[in-house]
Amino acid sequence: MAEHTGRRCCLGWDFSTQQVKVVAVDAELNVFYEDSVHFDRDLLEFGTQGGVHVHEDGLTVTSPVLMWVQALDIILEKMKASGFDFSQVLALSGAGQQHGSVYWKSGASQVLASLSPDLLLHEQLQACFSISDCPVWMDSSTTAQCRQLEATVGGAQALSCLTGSRAYERFTGNQIAKLYQQNPEAYSHTERISLVSSFAASLFLGSHSPIDYSDGSGMNLLRIQDKIWSQACLGACAPHLEEKLGLPVPSCSVVGAISSYFVQRYGFPPGCKVVAFTGDNPASLAGMRLEEGDIAVSLGTSDTLFLWLQEPTPTLEGHIFCNPVDPQHYMALLCFKNGSLMREKIRDELASSSWSEFSKALQSTEMGNSGNLGFYFDVMEITPEIIGRHRFSAENHEVSAFPWDVEIRALIEGQFMAKKIHAEGLGYRVMPKTKILATGGASHNRDILQVLADVFGTPVYVTDTANSACVGSAYRAFHGLAAGTDVPFSEVVKLAPNPRLAAAPTPGASQVYEALLQRYAMLEQRILTQTRGPPE
Repeated sequence: MAEHTGRRCCLGWDFSTQQVKVVAVDAELNVFYEDSVHFDRDLLEFGTQGGVHVHEDGLTVTSPVLMWVQALDIILEKMKASGFDFSQVLALSGAGQQHGSVYWKSGASQVLASLSPDLLLHEQLQACFSISDCPVWMDSSTTAQCRQLEATVGGAQALSCLTGSRAYERFTGNQIAKLYQQNPEAYSHTERISLVSSFAASLFLGSHSPIDYSDGSGMNLLRIQDKIWSQACLGACAPHLEEKLGLPVPSCSVVGAISSYFVQRYGFPPGCKVVAFTGDNPASLAGMRLEEGDIAVSLGTSDTLFLWLQEPTPTLEGHIFCNPVDPQHYMALLCFKNGSLMREKIRDELASSSWSEFSKALQSTEMGNSGNLGFYFDVMEITPEIIGRHRFSAENHEVSAFPWDVEIRALIEGQFMAKKIHAEGLGYRVMPKTKILATGGASHNRDILQVLADVFGTPVYVTDTANSACVGSAYRAFHGLAAGTDVPFSEVVKLAPNPRLAAAPTPGASQVYEALLQRYAMLEQRILTQTRGPPE
């Protein structure tokens, strides 16, 4: 118990799909406390699988809002029982799974403002929501609303230029439009619409927290250039929407002091600040301490790229969000479905299910793979929309197979060339100080990281970011305390542990890959044309 006392700290929260997590980070940026509540395991009464309810249509996916509230109660009670010293908490911030939305019923603000410290939150907020099961990021039931929104603003590309993304089913504007069309009564009884992030912040504030710019740019509603709601998009979704959303705020804003409920029940100091909560992906960018020109590559089941951008070029793929730690800049997100599952499949088929055999193939083949290129998409890829395995010789002839070691290199080179090409499509450019931060399962394989360094022509670092959204939230709390935009985020987190260099580009790599990248882009276009027909 003694280790939790007397250490001034910030708390970082993460309301993710499957659990609520918290970390405490001290002034030297050391994590000294962490805990979590797992929905499926610890809150059985809500009957979730993977933290969600998948409805009969297979498209509608929701989570019970009171489950999130109760999870917060449980975790705070656990912290209290462990002797955690809440009086030392200077500020807190948090992250929420992106694209989830919460609908506060008329009168909820009075309940939030007058909570009794004798009761748990979930006991007092039972009647505060006009929708008990909230749509989350896995929902794909709003295709009709997406098409309506795009039509209103002049097409998918016009919407992307305005809001940073074409219309996506999970994005909040389209979810609100569906609610308004299918349940107008619930909509009319809603006083405030929150994202999961601003909903969680509201619990700590005791009042409705504003939506921050970064998470707000995942709604198809925020004009990312001037950071105000788009009147055209609001009007296309539902009436009176601006007053239900409130005005968005910079991500490093202090949105208020903690509610007296937490002061009286848990012993938080009355001066504890609440810094705007944001989405889990922006919070991870903060946790990994990306800087201008950097790129984070998460090599998991699917592969995700986070990019720091100065001048974005919104397209029909990927997403541009406002940057959570620098309001002048942007972050981009690209997702590739065929990530580790594809790597594991090829390993099992060709390398006797052994990563060391897989690595031998990368070591024994040369950079550029003698001009052999491969595309490996066993499930329909997101970026780009291609399925199937396609192999091309150095003369651009399609072939049915490669030798086993050539196949393995073609897979890894192809995966990283696709990432570079599509990142550049969003406006990303490698700068002299650019570094890649790699996380996820495949980041433990040095030979895979070597190919990554060679294809991008920039050094690759690894960092221990198991809780990057949580830790990033605590870092953002410190940033908010330091007066946010006036102090660079990098200055606030300079004491945090540095990432380790894992691979530097091989001399001559950029010359090898320059022509290959052009060929890869041309062949990708050829496959797309064959499967889809010529572009309209």
